[in-house]
Amino acid sequence: QVQLVESGGGVVQPGGSLRLSCAASGLTSSSYVLGWFREVPGKEREFVANIIWSGGRTSYADSVKGRFTISSDNAKNVVYLQMNSLKPEDPAVYYCAAKRSIVITSYAYWGQGTQVTVSS
Repeated sequence: QVQLVESGGGVVQPGGSLRLSCAASGLTSSSYVLGWFREVPGKEREFVANIIWSGGRTSYADSVKGRFTISSDNAKNVVYLQMNSLKPEDPAVYYCAAKRSIVITSYAYWGQGTQVTVSS
């Protein structure tokens, strides 16, 4: 069973940086895709970025390109989301998610989320 545990959320000033971590267990195949999503009350959960566990190929939402970087440490089974130049529209609960393959549409596994607040 895949389990995902996020950490690293907090309060940061506009323009600041924050790094989220997602500790993953139960990834039995290198084809898994790990993703980050975010959600604010009243809005649909939004895709942020993903990475293929084996090859490291990444994908980003247009809203975060150039500011956020997703990476993985396969030896530690951790996926990171480095967030730079944070904007007032970035606050949300950030979720880590996993699916078995890039060809699968839905993410089957989700973490509990970590809150990111941008405030001066």
